[in-house]
Amino acid sequence: MSIRENLSQLKKSFTADECLLIAVSKTKPIPAILEAYESGVRDFGENKVQELAEKALQLPKDIRWHMIGHLQRNKVKYIAPFVHLIHGVDSMKLLIQINKEGQKTNRVISCLLQVHIAREETKFGLDDKELREILLSPELPQMKNVKIEGLMGMATLTANEQTIRSEFSGLRKLRDELNHEDLPENVSLNELSMGMSGDYLIAQQEGSTMVRIGSAIFGERNYH
Repeated sequence: MSIRENLSQLKKSFTADECLLIAVSKTKPIPAILEAYESGVRDFGENKVQELAEKALQLPKDIRWHMIGHLQRNKVKYIAPFVHLIHGVDSMKLLIQINKEGQKTNRVISCLLQVHIAREETKFGLDDKELREILLSPELPQMKNVKIEGLMGMATLTANEQTIRSEFSGLRKLRDELNHEDLPENVSLNELSMGMSGDYLIAQQEGSTMVRIGSAIFGERNYH
């Protein structure tokens, strides 16, 4: 099926109207991204800074670019002027750097804090204690150029739906608990970025507000 047809099928299967579809365009060529754009997609996710910056130069300016991969501090400056949302903030040091680059570009940069919810050790993310340390740290309210919009999590890569559901559900409960605490003004935990091509329906059922979908839109093949 074409990208347009894939998107049409995908949207029909969505269970939550308010859930944002982020098309994961990493490794995909410009024509494929334009086909998705012409089908109505405006939110695209990339996991490498250089690729993201290059594509942003070549593609329509109303695209909202999401940095969904692991972000190194020394690369924040390349995307700070235009990035719509950084999904994978997993340390206070990275947040400080984002704030610094936001000051330079006179922008408030929206971020999600990445929480480690999977059973695999390979995935990045904060544990509960580290997450609370960031949210309740005295430095955070002083950061005028970052806005923490919510949490992001990646479930275990498994066929066991119960495992995936419990991980997503746990992240939602954690978010809800934190929303009852006295959080700084630059924190509003409205967003939950969870769910990819293999588990986005479960993620939506568990309260995801944005899903990151690549292969179900563009197909399995990587383009180089």
